[in-house]
Amino acid sequence: MALKVKAVERLVRFNKNEAGKYLYVMQPELYTPLVQQKVIREAALRSGVSQGVMQACWDAAGEVIKAWATEGHSVALPGLGTMRFGLRSKAVENVNDVKTGLIRSRRIIFTPSVELKEELAGTSIQITCYDRNGEEVKRVTSADDGTVEDNEGTENGGSTGGNTGGNTGGNEGGDTGGGGGNDDPNNSED
Repeated sequence: MALKVKAVERLVRFNKNEAGKYLYVMQPELYTPLVQQKVIREAALRSGVSQGVMQACWDAAGEVIKAWATEGHSVALPGLGTMRFGLRSKAVENVNDVKTGLIRSRRIIFTPSVELKEELAGTSIQITCYDRNGEEVKRVTSADDGTVEDNEGTENGGSTGGNTGGNTGGNEGGDTGGGGGNDDPNNSED
């Protein structure tokens, strides 16, 4: 199985006063969301237990994960990785200025397991290119090295941090996602 990506030719401007230029911008092709019942049915089939038992286990696991994660634990998600609570906040010099109003947002941080990252690294990617008129102009199958971004800043999915800043988001920075870039003294995380 391959992951599907589309590269669409779009007018890109880096500031308002610039004419911009056409660039091919890649994004994953999103599949339809799988409903919970379909996932439960497949898991029941693969495990040999009834759908009712699988539903009960699914519900119980969800409640346990939610309870433990909101108590501050890093919770293992079997076969997937771990999930934990995080936050974005402003930093202050004076302890008397510390207050909950400094918290900008709460986050759920997912750290994939080594096995999941290896599976993703070994999955091919098929790119379909579309010009600015929506016409398909090219298809490409991946020949990259399969590098998987590590949102925790370590090679093996550890939890030592790694907020490297940036402009485009993801779990390693920018104002549109993830770490927020801790080179800003008014922005801290976790």
